[in-house]
Amino acid sequence: MAPRAISPQGHTSLDASALTTVYHDTLRFYLNGTRVVVDEIDPEVTLLEYLRGIGLTGTKLGCAEGGCGACTVVISQYNPTTKKIYHASVNACLAPLASVDGKHVITIEGIGNVKKPHPAQERIAKSNGSQCGFCTPGIVMSLYALLRNNESPSEHDIEEAFDGNLCRCTGYRPILDAAQTFTVKSPCGKSTANGGSGCCMEGGNGLGGGCCKDKNLEGDQPIKRFTPPGFIEYNPDTELIFPPPLKKHEFRPLAFGNKRKWWYRPVTLEQLLEIKSLHPSAKIIGGSTETQIEIKFKAMQYPVSVFVGDIPELRQYSFNNDHIEIGGNVILTDLEAICQEAIGHYGEARGQVFEAIYKQLKYFAGRQIRNVGTPAGNLATASPISDLNPVFMAANCILVAKSSSKETELPMSTFFKGYRKTALDPDAVIASIRIPLTSEKGDYFRAYKQAKRKDDDIAIVTGALHVTVDQQGIVKHCNLVYGGMAPFTVAATKANDYLKGKMFAHPDTLEGAMSALGSDFDLVFSVPGGMASYRKSLALGFFYRFYHDVLCKINTESEHGDSQAVEELERALSIGWKDQDATAEYVQESLGKPGNHVAALKQVTGEAQYTDDIPPLKNELHASIVFSSRAHAKIKSIDYSAALDIPGVVDVVDKNDLHKPEDNRWGAPNFDDYFFAEDEVFTAGQPIAVVLATSKARANDAVRAVKIEYEDLPAIFTMEEAIEKESFHKYFNYIKKGDVEEAFKHCDHIFTGVTRMGGQEHFYLETNACVAIPKPEDGEMEIWTSSQNPTESQVYAAKILGVQANKVVARVKRLGGGFGGKETRCVQVSTMMALAAQKTKRPVRCMLNRDEDMIMSGQRHPFLAKWKVGINRDGKLQALDVDVFNNAGWSFDLSAAVCERCMTHIDGCYKSPNGHIRGRLCKTNTMSNTAFRGFGGPQGMFIAESMMSEVADRLGMAVEDLREINFYKVNDTTHFNQTIEDWHVPIMYKQVKEESDYANRRKAVDEFNASHKWRKRGLALIPTKFGISFTALWFNQAGALVHIYHDGSVLVAHGGTEMGQGLHTKMITLAAEALQVPMEDVFISETATNTVANTSATAASASSDLNGYAVWNACEQINARLAPYREKLGPKATMKELAHAAYFDRVNLSANGFYKTPEIGYKWGENVGKMFFYFTQGVTAAEVEIDCLTGTSTCLRADIKMDIGRSINPSIDYGQIEGAFVQGMGLFTMEESLWFRNGPMAGNLFTKGPGAYKIPGFRDIPQVFNVSLLKGVTWENLRTIQRSRGVGEPPLFMGSAVFFAIRDALKAARADYGVKAILGVDGGEDDGLLRLESPATPERIRLSCVDPIMERARVLPKEGEKSFFVAI
Repeated sequence: MAPRAISPQGHTSLDASALTTVYHDTLRFYLNGTRVVVDEIDPEVTLLEYLRGIGLTGTKLGCAEGGCGACTVVISQYNPTTKKIYHASVNACLAPLASVDGKHVITIEGIGNVKKPHPAQERIAKSNGSQCGFCTPGIVMSLYALLRNNESPSEHDIEEAFDGNLCRCTGYRPILDAAQTFTVKSPCGKSTANGGSGCCMEGGNGLGGGCCKDKNLEGDQPIKRFTPPGFIEYNPDTELIFPPPLKKHEFRPLAFGNKRKWWYRPVTLEQLLEIKSLHPSAKIIGGSTETQIEIKFKAMQYPVSVFVGDIPELRQYSFNNDHIEIGGNVILTDLEAICQEAIGHYGEARGQVFEAIYKQLKYFAGRQIRNVGTPAGNLATASPISDLNPVFMAANCILVAKSSSKETELPMSTFFKGYRKTALDPDAVIASIRIPLTSEKGDYFRAYKQAKRKDDDIAIVTGALHVTVDQQGIVKHCNLVYGGMAPFTVAATKANDYLKGKMFAHPDTLEGAMSALGSDFDLVFSVPGGMASYRKSLALGFFYRFYHDVLCKINTESEHGDSQAVEELERALSIGWKDQDATAEYVQESLGKPGNHVAALKQVTGEAQYTDDIPPLKNELHASIVFSSRAHAKIKSIDYSAALDIPGVVDVVDKNDLHKPEDNRWGAPNFDDYFFAEDEVFTAGQPIAVVLATSKARANDAVRAVKIEYEDLPAIFTMEEAIEKESFHKYFNYIKKGDVEEAFKHCDHIFTGVTRMGGQEHFYLETNACVAIPKPEDGEMEIWTSSQNPTESQVYAAKILGVQANKVVARVKRLGGGFGGKETRCVQVSTMMALAAQKTKRPVRCMLNRDEDMIMSGQRHPFLAKWKVGINRDGKLQALDVDVFNNAGWSFDLSAAVCERCMTHIDGCYKSPNGHIRGRLCKTNTMSNTAFRGFGGPQGMFIAESMMSEVADRLGMAVEDLREINFYKVNDTTHFNQTIEDWHVPIMYKQVKEESDYANRRKAVDEFNASHKWRKRGLALIPTKFGISFTALWFNQAGALVHIYHDGSVLVAHGGTEMGQGLHTKMITLAAEALQVPMEDVFISETATNTVANTSATAASASSDLNGYAVWNACEQINARLAPYREKLGPKATMKELAHAAYFDRVNLSANGFYKTPEIGYKWGENVGKMFFYFTQGVTAAEVEIDCLTGTSTCLRADIKMDIGRSINPSIDYGQIEGAFVQGMGLFTMEESLWFRNGPMAGNLFTKGPGAYKIPGFRDIPQVFNVSLLKGVTWENLRTIQRSRGVGEPPLFMGSAVFFAIRDALKAARADYGVKAILGVDGGEDDGLLRLESPATPERIRLSCVDPIMERARVLPKEGEKSFFVAI
C-alpha cells in the first residue's frame, strides 16, 4: 500500500558548480563480462530495475526490502579494506545504480544457461532444489558468490551461505544437499545423509579422533573435492574473470540526477564533507539497506543522496594498544573478519568486545545485507533494536565525527538523543569508531540477541553487558546496555548504579540487580512494539545468563551458581535421509521413477518466464492500486486531481468506469466482494481505484497523491470480538452423528476447552501479477495472470468487460508459488487490469509489491474451537461436541468451504461414536481470508490433537497411548459417515515408532530433562488423515487436449496450472507412459482457457488425480486409433513412424480427454453420501529442544512417513512432503500476523513483509530430516490414476509434530516448579493444564514457563489497557 510522500527538509539548489571538485555524470561498469557505459541515468532506479529493464529478468523482485534474496546478484569489486577482489552477493532491489561504477555485476544469466549450466545451477536442478523456481536464481547466486570467494567451503560455510535467502516450496533440504556437493570434505560414506547406518560422529558420539573421513589414508592432506556421478565437475579456473580494465579503473567523483533527485558519488572524505557542508540534509548512503525501504514503503523523499561506499578512507582499520579504530564505512562482512583477526591478535580476554560483535554479526540480517551494510549506517539510523549499537555503547566506544570545519569525538554514552535521533551534527559524518579493548583480567563482556527467527531477523531485545571486577570480587565498573527496551538504545542506569561497589558473587547481588533491572524496564502492557512481559523477561534473562557466565569465569564456587543458564541453544549441521527404494515394487518405464522437475534447468538459469518477465509491449501502461487505509469507514470524498497532474500519469479507473453497477460484485457463492470500493470500505487494503501511468514509479507516485477523506466507523478484528458482538456472515452448518447429550450422561469424564490458532500468510515468492492485452477486434482480451484458477479469471473479466467468455483468453505459463493464495484473490487484480486495458485500449501490467499483496490477498483462516469431550477411564472417546469459528475477514470468499473442511477433519484419526460439530464464520474488518494449502484441514486436525493432548494430561496417561487407543479401524465410519478403507495410519504409527527409536529416545528425553534446568526436550508422534476431493462436487472434473505431430512429438494441454508442485512433470510422465514415448518428446506449453475450457482451480491436492486421468483418457483414445499401426509396423515402431502412417490414412491425432471423480457426493445436514474419494495419510515423529530462558526452540529431528499410494514421481513427491512439512512448521511455530491497534495505522496489517513476518529459513529446518514413503502394502480400494494419492496438502499438518513436541518440552519445564495438570479436573485457572496457542513462537514458549524470572517479568494490563498489536 503506497504511503503518503514525506520529504525530510528543504534543500539548497542542486548546483554542483558550487563545489570545488569536478564531478562526472557517466557510470562505467561491467555486466556479465561486457563493458557498459551509461550516461543517461534515472537517479531513482535501483540495480534490479535497471537489470530487468534491459531484459535480464532472471533476477526477481520478491519483497523490495532485502528480506527474501530473490533479487540476489554478485558484484565483484576491489575491496579497499582487505586489498583483495571480493565477490559480494547483494540485494539488487536495494542497490542504487550509483553503487556499481567500477565494478563487475554478475547476474544469473551471466554464469550459465540451459545448454551449458554452471555446476551450481546444474546441481541444484538435478538435486530437486527448485520447485516453483522464483527464488532459485537468488539462491544460485548466493552459492556462486560463496564458491567465488572460497574454493574449498566447509559444510558450515555452505549452511551459512543462504542466510539471506528464502524459499517457500522446497523445505530447503534438497538445496543444501546440492550445495554440500561443493564441500572439500565430503560427508562420511556411513553418514545417514548418504544412506548409511550412521557416521561415528553423528549424534555426538565421536570420542576424540574425529570421523574416519577427516583424514585420508595417505596422511593429513585434505580430501579432494568430490564430484558426484552425473554432475559437471566444478573448476574454479573457468569462472568469469574480474575484468582487467577494472583493476585500473579510475574512481572519479560522480554527480547525476534530475529535478526530483540528485546523486553524488564522492571518492574522498574531503569531497564528501564539502557536499555535506553544501547540503547538510543530504542522505548518506552506504548499503541503502534502510534508505531504500524508507523510500519504497514510507514514501520518504531524499532529493540529495550521497553514495559513500567508494571512499577508501572510510573503509580502513588499525590495531592500537588499547583500541581498534575502524572506518565508519567498513562493510559488516569485513567487520566480521576484523573481529576474528582482533581476537587472534589480542587474545580472548582482551578481545571480548570483538567476540561480542562477531556473535551479533553472525545473525545480523543476511549475507547480502552484511556485504553492503556499515557500522556508521547502523549508528546513524539509531534503530532502537539495533544488534550492534548496544555493543558499541556498553564498550564505551568513541565515534569520530568529521565535518568540513571540525573533528568531534562523540562518546557512545550520549550519542542517542531520542527515537531515531542522535548527537551527530547535520553537516557531519561518522568517519570512524574507536572500540576499546577489555582488560586481561577482571573484565567480562557479553552480547545477546533474541528474535523471532535465528537467521536474518531483526531483534526483539538485544543486550551488551559489561562488568569489571577487581581481585576482591568487587564490581568496579558496570555497563548493562539494551536495545528493544526503549525508543532508543539505553543503559540500565539503576542496575548499573546498584552493581557498582557490590561483591559480585554475593547471593544478594543477583537479586538486587534483577530488582533494579525490573525498575529500569518497568514496561506497561500497551508498550509500543508489544510483548511487554516477554521483553522484560529477556532483559532479566540476559542478565541472569551473563551473571552466571561471569560467576563461572571468576571460578567462584557458589551455592547459588547456575552454570546451566550460560550455554545458549545452537544448531548442529543439518542432514537428511530419504528412502530411495520406495517405488521399487511398481516402477515402470516412466512411472515411479525419480525425475527432476521438467523446468528445473530453466529455473536455475533464470530462463523460466513468469508473468512479469513478459517483455514490455508497445504503449504498455503500468498500474498501481489505491488501497483503503482504514479498516472500516465511509468514503466522504476522493480527489484524483493531484495524481492526474503528475507527468506520465494517463488515467484512473474506479467504480465509475463500470459498464453496469452490478459488475462490481464478485466472489462466489455470495458475490459480496467488490472489485472497487463503493461508498464504504470494510478493511484496510480494500482496492478503491487503479492508477495508470507510463512507468511503475510514476503510478506509485500518483497513488500517493490521491486524496481520500474518510469517516471512521467501528471495526471488529478478532474472533472473540465477533462472537461477543455476534458479527457473523450468513452461514451455519453442522455435522451430527449419534446422540451427544445422551453419551455425555454415561461418560466417566467430561472435559471442556478452547483451542485457538492463528492464520498464515502464503508468502509465495512471486506476488500476484497480470498483463492484460486488449485486441482490436470483437472486444477480445488476452490476460496473462499468475492464477491457480484461469477459468475464474476468464469468467469475471468477461463479465466486467461486457463480452462473452469466448472473447477472453486467460493464460498461465507458471506461478512462482501459489499455495491457494492465487485461487480466488488473484481474480481481483486480473479483472481490474482487464477493465483498465479496455478503457485505455492499451496493454496494462501490474505486479503487486509484497506489502500490497499481503494486505489484499488474504491469509489462512485463524480458527477458534470451543469443545467438550466425553471419555471413559480406559481412554476411549465417547462423544465430541464442538463449536468451530473461523475469522473469514470482511467477505465470504471460500470461508464456508474452509470451515466445512475443518469440520470434516476435526476427528483427526480418531473414532468418536457420537459427534455434533457446528461451524460459523466470523465477520471482521480484516482482509478476506482465503484458501491456503490444507484449506481448513490442518486447523481441524490441530483442534483434534490439542484436545487429545489436553485430555491425556487430565487423565494422566501418555498422549501417544491415547491416540493409539482411539485410532479408526478398517471399515469404521467417520463422524460424517464415510467408511474408512485402505487404512494405514496404525501400521505407519508402529513403523515410525520403531524406525525413529521412539521408546529409547523418550527415555533419553526424560533423562535430559531431569538433568537440565533451562534446556528441555520434547517428543511428539502425530498422525494425519486428509480427505482428497473438492467438497463442492462440480469441481471434481478435468479436461485435457493431446496432439501428436508429424515428427512424433506430443503436445499436451490440461486444466491444471504449474506452480512448483510438479504437475506438468507428472502429466508429461503419464502421457509418455501412456503413449510409450520418451518424456523428452512430450511438451506442455502453458495453461490456457482456449485449449481446455471450464477448468477447476488447481487446488485440493486433486490436480494430479483429475488432470492425470483426463490426459490418460485422451492418450487412450489416440492409442486406440494407433493400435492397427502398432500391429502393422511392429513393437519397435517410433511415434514418428506411427503418426506419419496414421496421418496419411486421415486418422485424427488429437484427442480431448475428460474425467470426473466417481462415487462422491455428500449431503450436508442429512449426513449421507461420500465426502472424499480417499484419504492421504501420514505419521511424523519430532523431537525439539527449547531454551526456557529465551523461548528459542529448534527441531532436533523429524521422521516423516507418508502413504501416498504408488508414487508417479518420488522426487516430486518427496519435494512436496519436505516443503509442506516446513511450511507447516512455520504455521505452528513461527509465523504470526499482527495488526496495529491504535494510532494513524490502526487496523492496518503490521506484518506485511519479510522484515516483520517470518517464514522458516534454511537454518530452521529439522537438524535431522528423514522422509520415507509407505511401501509393502496394497491399495485395494484406491481407484486413482496409477493408484497414486494426492500429496500437495496432506503433509503440511505433519509440521504440527514440532508444535506438540514443544508442548511436551514445556510440560517438563513447568513440572520442575510443580505445575502439572490436575487429574480428572475440568477447567479452572489454577488447574495446571498447559493451554498452548498456535503458533508456538519464542514469546509464547517463554510465557508458558513458570520459573521465578518469568513470573517476576509478567506485566499485567491495567483496567481497560490492551496490547499494542492485535492478533486476529
